[in-house]
Amino acid sequence: MRLELSQRVAGLNHRYRSHDPAALVAATLNDPDTGRVALVSSFGAESVVLLHMVATRAPETPVLFVDTLMLFEETLAYQREVAETLGLKDLRVIRASEADLAAQDPENKLHKTDTDACCALRKTAPLEAALAEFDGWMTGRKRYQGQTRADIDHFEVETPTRMKINPLAHWGRTEIADYMDRYDLPRHPLVARGYPSIGCAPCTSPVAAGEDPRAGRWRGQEKTECGIHFVNGRIVRPGSLEAEKSEKVA
Repeated sequence: MRLELSQRVAGLNHRYRSHDPAALVAATLNDPDTGRVALVSSFGAESVVLLHMVATRAPETPVLFVDTLMLFEETLAYQREVAETLGLKDLRVIRASEADLAAQDPENKLHKTDTDACCALRKTAPLEAALAEFDGWMTGRKRYQGQTRADIDHFEVETPTRMKINPLAHWGRTEIADYMDRYDLPRHPLVARGYPSIGCAPCTSPVAAGEDPRAGRWRGQEKTECGIHFVNGRIVRPGSLEAEKSEKVA
């Protein structure tokens, strides 16, 4: 009989606690305890590292890219470049439906009045639908990226039936940069212009030296996450276990 998800996640964290990210990716894609796994990628500042690790081991792995229709043109061009360079065989571009956009944001101005609602419409809901067929998904989240990500594990329970996998959780900027240099991976063009974390164009600004890498996301607001990530009181996609726990704590 298959173990409960929480038991499998605990076992995976113990089993692979000493693995480096590349080895952890390879193990994740072949371990029956993870089930069917997709990689969700923003094709942002550091995304190419995890994309490369997956592409060199299992290029047929489904890669989900959420196009909010408000991304920087540089991000869209970079997505095409990286996908071609790495030979990704199952890239899926996810978007909100035209009907939902017309009903909830007909003038494309929702981000000016309610950023949470905009993220839910353009990113959270479409991604949730796309993830329905998977048992787990890999993310590029790292502990160094800010207080809201400081305690993430390699494997996490997300919903009663799905886990989240963070192979790069323990890596810092130096390891990320070294990996990019070692494999001569293409850089997102906006990084050189002061964007260490890149989201939608209307809600992303450059970051000054010494600022948190995510300080340019929704600058001037308390919002720090788009709504697809949450652990122990941090922002979460609606319906997840951690969301329910947060509501009870609040």
